[in-house]
Amino acid sequence: MGVGVFGSRKGWWTVIGLAGVAGAAAVAARRRSAGSAEAAAPDRSDVFSTPRFEPEVLSVVSADGTELHVRVFGDPDAEPIVFSHGWVCSTEFWNPQVNALAGKYRVVTYDQRGHGRSGIGTAPLSPDVLADDLAAVLAATVRDGHKAEIVGHSMGGMSIVAWARRYPEQVEQYASSILLASTGTDKLVAETTIIPLPQRFPRVPMPVGRAILGSTLPMPASPMATRAIQYIALAPGSARDEIAFCEQIVNACPRQTRGGWGAALSTLDITDGLKNLTVPTTVLVGAADRLTPPSHARRLAQLLDDTEHLDRLIVLPGIGHMTSVEAVDEFNTEIERLRALG
Repeated sequence: MGVGVFGSRKGWWTVIGLAGVAGAAAVAARRRSAGSAEAAAPDRSDVFSTPRFEPEVLSVVSADGTELHVRVFGDPDAEPIVFSHGWVCSTEFWNPQVNALAGKYRVVTYDQRGHGRSGIGTAPLSPDVLADDLAAVLAATVRDGHKAEIVGHSMGGMSIVAWARRYPEQVEQYASSILLASTGTDKLVAETTIIPLPQRFPRVPMPVGRAILGSTLPMPASPMATRAIQYIALAPGSARDEIAFCEQIVNACPRQTRGGWGAALSTLDITDGLKNLTVPTTVLVGAADRLTPPSHARRLAQLLDDTEHLDRLIVLPGIGHMTSVEAVDEFNTEIERLRALG
């Protein structure tokens, strides 16, 4: 693992490019295997498969009465890790983490409202709703005497920042540390690189971006749809099993949920919530992320560093938006490192 340290106004950033030593070898081997017709793909069925651990299934009621589907894996007395998934995903998105970590930790996953088995409710979709839902899950699953590491991917990371913004007093009550992966807090339309633009138009116009994110058009399974999902959400060299796993999850999302949350996120600005993340926080991003490119991660890291709560900024070379799927080992290693902090 290569480590570069760069100065900042308040302290030091530890910026880790996992292109060194073992990290580079693993990523390069996977990319070569994915890109070669002759290479035999490694058997990773145990990574993406339905968890072998039997979950405790909870129905947690959010502030507006919406029921959220929650799964709790592992020893009830173990240290908790709470996972919050992203837009158009579900609890199944965290299978690689549950399979790796539930034998050692109390692992909590939940379906964001409108996703998976959670209701969508009647409240307007907004950052405050994301905050209320995460607050309800934490209250129901983090036991007295424990604090959780809270891991959020994409919209799940936005949920964490929205929660800290709305419930600042709960951050140190419930959280030991935080991992914000592949996420942003503002300018989601302006900084996306999904749509190639001529140089004279450096940013996607807001009406165009909102229309794309808010689309409820059907997405029937097809080779073209598979290529589109890979282009938008994963890196060009992603392995076939990574693409198939993400495609299955994305295709299961109701199109009204996809469009409703897409429109809500298109105007998101919750940056002021970062100042309330008063526990060690890692920001992690794939260098090839088109949805929330590294410009978001660097901005989050700078703002967290200004309040002296940035623990690490990690950039994963050759990895796209689905960091927890495309770089399972590196992602899980950082989760365990943060969990060990307290």
